[in-house]
Amino acid sequence: MPHIERTAKVSWEGNAARGAGSLEATSGAFAQLPFSLPSRIGDPGGRTSPEELLAAAHASCFAMALSAGLGRGGTPPNRLEVRSKVTFDKVGDSWTVVSSELEVKGDVPGADAAKFTRAAEDAKDNCPISRALKGNVKLSVRANLSS
Repeated sequence: MPHIERTAKVSWEGNAARGAGSLEATSGAFAQLPFSLPSRIGDPGGRTSPEELLAAAHASCFAMALSAGLGRGGTPPNRLEVRSKVTFDKVGDSWTVVSSELEVKGDVPGADAAKFTRAAEDAKDNCPISRALKGNVKLSVRANLSS
């Protein structure tokens, strides 16, 4: 497989406290997505934050890895619903992403709860976003199999 690159572009105006920015994916998937410091540490007010984007990236990466792992194990999912909660907190004098908690609910014919949990743990440990975060951010997953 060839080397793959993805890019995003940001425009920022003003100082950190009162300024604002917008970002766009060069793929065209989104454009002029607003963000600001208040959206990062307070009420989002319709704007996003780097941490929200990290949560979205982690949840989507995990979902793809879990789906692939379940498929390799002979139990491809009908549906996976994934939520990632990224926590941003003060560590010493610096703001830091400290954790990403994944929660997955799955409709997976033929899988039992133990198999689903093992597959979720493997996806949590090995999806590319988890591997980028590993060692710096506490990662966890809670897996619930639909009945």
